[in-house]
Amino acid sequence: MTTTEVIRVVERRRKYQWPEAQLNFWLIVMCAAGATQVGVFGYFMHVQATMRQGVPWIFPYMIATGILTLLFLFIILVLISQRQLLPGIVVLGSFILFVLWLTGLIETSIQLYGPKGSVNSYCNAYTPSHGPSAATLAWLETQGICNDWKAVFAMLIVGAVFLLWMMVMAWQVNRDDFD
Repeated sequence: MTTTEVIRVVERRRKYQWPEAQLNFWLIVMCAAGATQVGVFGYFMHVQATMRQGVPWIFPYMIATGILTLLFLFIILVLISQRQLLPGIVVLGSFILFVLWLTGLIETSIQLYGPKGSVNSYCNAYTPSHGPSAATLAWLETQGICNDWKAVFAMLIVGAVFLLWMMVMAWQVNRDDFD
């Protein structure tokens, strides 16, 4: 008489409970921040090319950082849809992006508010003018570029803070600190 022994292997996956509202809010804000970086610095590169000027390293750097951010967000969305979003992946990706965003924030602040020849020092170079004239066009264009720089600077601050927030949130999810 022969006996057959059946060994059952049970694989148990740990389920991580992400706070949905916070995660969705984070995704929307970071998507806006990354898209702003790509759009504004892409416009700046277009302006530089139109004026036949060299392109400062910060422009393609921030475009690449914005694209990497959007790619990271897409990967997170795919992992969420498959219910496989791991805190370790989020912490690692957020840390890498935080370093990239912080570098961009520092350089942008130097370009915007630096000691000599900063962008902000040229923001009021033209006096407001009205009517169809070259002076009005110069003032409008200057104000538009200055506002773009200020918007990018603000989004860099928001993005860096939100990346820190995501690292903390992922750490809390890993420890099951959410109720």
